Amino acid sequence: MQVLDSSAFIDEYTTDDRMASIPDVREELEDESAFRFDAMEGAGMHIHIPDPTTVEQVERAAGDTGDDGVLSGTDVRLLAAAFELDATLVTDDYAVQNVAEHLGVDTKVVAREGITERRDWRFQCAGCGREFDDHHDRCPVCGSELSRKNPS
Repeated sequence: MQVLDSSAFIDEYTTDDRMASIPDVREELEDESAFRFDAMEGAGMHIHIPDPTTVEQVERAAGDTGDDGVLSGTDVRLLAAAFELDATLVTDDYAVQNVAEHLGVDTKVVAREGITERRDWRFQCAGCGREFDDHHDRCPVCGSELSRKNPS
């Protein structure tokens, strides 16, 4: 089974495998891509709503990798759906792919290259330059904003 992100509908992805998605993806789509979602749902695509405990597990995994600040609620629920269904997640989103790899969820890309390595992001203060493993809204030392930094 494959769980489809919005990029699959936008880029007219097709597969012979069974397909699933979540209601939130439909809300992100417009025009022809929204019609594609509706048509695929009418043709038997499974609409899955993940369990809240699985959503929390994905949120923790996103925190572990440092992607929690960039994933949308839709991204988190898509990951949870793929995890619960033991499915391949079809997405072009790099942060989603990073968390999926951390969770052991297979991914497939549509229009971009996939990630080549999983990253556990660090966070750097714009004011004092200190680095942190955990994401905070502000630097606990000087109060400046933190930005995500590629670990070397």
